[in-house]
Amino acid sequence: MTKTQKAEIIEVLSNEFKDAQAVVLCDYKGLSVSKLEELRSMARAKDAKVQVVKNTLATIALKNVDLEGIEIKDTNIFVWGEDSVATSKVVSDFAKKSELFVIKSAYIDREVADAAKVEAFAKLPGREELLGMLAATWMAPLTCIGFGLNALKEKKEQEAA
Repeated sequence: MTKTQKAEIIEVLSNEFKDAQAVVLCDYKGLSVSKLEELRSMARAKDAKVQVVKNTLATIALKNVDLEGIEIKDTNIFVWGEDSVATSKVVSDFAKKSELFVIKSAYIDREVADAAKVEAFAKLPGREELLGMLAATWMAPLTCIGFGLNALKEKKEQEAA
C-alpha cells in the first residue's frame, strides 16, 4: 500500500469518525466471510458502517478527530454510526449470534466505553420506539376523554329510554 493510499484511507476514516456518535472496536478473528457479510447487512439496515482497518491507520484517523484512550492491537473490525443506540444494537445482536465476535471497547458520544456500556446502550429503546412511546403518552388524555364522553352519551341514552 502506497503512502497516498494510506493518506486517502486515513482521510476517509477521519471524516466518517467525525460524524459518528458510536465507534465500536470488535475482535472478529475466526469469523467466516459469510458471517462478516451478515454483520455488514445488519449494520446497513441500521445505517451503520463496518470495516476492517489496519490498526495504525485507524489510530491515526481516531486521533485526527480527538478520539483517544483506547489501545488498538490484534485483529479488529470497526463498526460505527450516527445513532449510538442502533450501532450498539447491531454489535450486541451479532455478538449474541456468533461467539467468535467479541466487543472490545468503543467510543460512545465521544467518550471511551467498555463492552458493558455498549451492551447497556443496546438495551435502550431505539428512536422509533421512543417516538411511539411519546405519541402514546400524548394520546392517553385524548383517549380517556373519548371514553368518558362515550360513557356519558350511553348513560344519557339509558336515562332517556
